[in-house]
Amino acid sequence: MSPRLLIVGGGRMGTALARGLLRAGWEPQSLAVAEVDPGRRTELAEILPGVLLFGEPQRADGAVVAVKPLSAEAACRVLAGLDVPRWLSIVAGLPLERLESWAGPEVGVVRAMPNTPALVGEAMTAMAGGSRCTETDLDWAQSILCAVGRVVRVPEKALDAVTAVSGSGPAYVFLLAEALAAAGRDAGLSEVLAGELAVQTLVGAGRLLAEPGADPEVLRAQVTSPGGTTEAAVRVLESGGLRSLLSEAVQAAAERSRQLAAGAP
Repeated sequence: MSPRLLIVGGGRMGTALARGLLRAGWEPQSLAVAEVDPGRRTELAEILPGVLLFGEPQRADGAVVAVKPLSAEAACRVLAGLDVPRWLSIVAGLPLERLESWAGPEVGVVRAMPNTPALVGEAMTAMAGGSRCTETDLDWAQSILCAVGRVVRVPEKALDAVTAVSGSGPAYVFLLAEALAAAGRDAGLSEVLAGELAVQTLVGAGRLLAEPGADPEVLRAQVTSPGGTTEAAVRVLESGGLRSLLSEAVQAAAERSRQLAAGAP
């Protein structure tokens, strides 16, 4: 009997998906992971007890392609030979047109862009269906991705911008945490205390933003008392061009995503 789902690639994102599905109630025997590295398979046997582990792709009801971009074509051509009827690709920068050319005319293909908070079940994922993708295929893909966070459906042309905002976005937040901790040290705090303050401030602010109906502009105004310390700090950030710098960063990431999709090195 074929497994319900095959995850091709036992890296961080593929493993995060498997763990999320297990937490969501999937039976371990219904999942399989294909991972070429025998050492990694040994690790996965401990991380994912009961999940089927293989050195190469096997027949399944559906597959998640979670390999590195350079390995994607070879993995997809193997899947095509196994007649796996549905694919969900989380390979960065790989367009649906190319995936469908490898899959063949009978396969429904979905492309998705999860971000690294999938590792803790807090992903923001955007997904787009290919030309032969049915509503059932989209529902299937969304049910998998929901195991590691929130999911939105978008046209494929939006995925470059999605990559720039949410795909790369965690790095912007981590950079802010680095900078805030460094500023705390410059202000006289110990390294440990400055780091703790920076991280917990970002965690707490994120939870406030996640509250139903939360508006970042309103929340900022609530913290920024006229003539107070926050107003002085925000004035410096605004005059230093924080908004324009962030806009330029997102545009640069989106352009690089378009280049990668076009096959640029």
